[in-house]
Amino acid sequence: MQTETIVIEERFRGPPKSGNGGYVCGAFAGLLTHGVHALPGQRAAEITLRSPIPLDLPLEVRRGDESISIHHADTLIAEGRLVDLVLPVPPMPSFDAAHAVRDRSPAYARNASRALPDRIGFHPLCFCCGAEHEDGLHVTAAPLPGNELVAAAWQTEPRWADDTGHIPPCFLWTALDCPGQFAFHAGGIRTGMLGRLAARIEHPIRAGERCVVTGWRLHVEGRRHFAGTAVFDESGRLCAYAKAIWVGRRD
Repeated sequence: MQTETIVIEERFRGPPKSGNGGYVCGAFAGLLTHGVHALPGQRAAEITLRSPIPLDLPLEVRRGDESISIHHADTLIAEGRLVDLVLPVPPMPSFDAAHAVRDRSPAYARNASRALPDRIGFHPLCFCCGAEHEDGLHVTAAPLPGNELVAAAWQTEPRWADDTGHIPPCFLWTALDCPGQFAFHAGGIRTGMLGRLAARIEHPIRAGERCVVTGWRLHVEGRRHFAGTAVFDESGRLCAYAKAIWVGRRD
């Protein structure tokens, strides 16, 4: 029997040598849901990342009953399952309000990266937020004044369109990634890597629309930092939301 594999291209990196957490969670979720955009009820795909995600290498997909696991040789990379996701989402700020704070985003702070000193951004090469990524999504969330939300004015590109003219689900999962970490950064807390992401897409978004992406802190349990994120389309409709766990650093 032929082995099922998936490859995460180098373009979709987060850290310099690993896949972006949001993108890879979306790619793995697509395997779990067979590409269905909107699952019934409150069902959502939940992906738990176990190891850094190798780039440009075939990863083995193993399927269970409503579950998957992803492996590279003997290393477990990720596990996925279907869950119920209920997450109250704060009201959306306007695109203009999100755009007005854009320059305050950690994505534009110089020398903020421990891995890449003297560069621009918290994660300079990240496919989601990287200011130095040559072909990234540039979801650059920043704190809103008098508000615990961070928000990004996200101008999507027509060239991102899939066969239906919409933004690929993996890109929406990507956009739901970094704003959660930036919400903790706005509170003076530096988290570690993304450990788990459960996301639900309610409605597809036409490529080329002006969107708003938000992030907010939920709570902290030891080293685990829980955050919520959401994506709204140009009409202000809630189109996707997620709950993330960021695993804090030991230092």
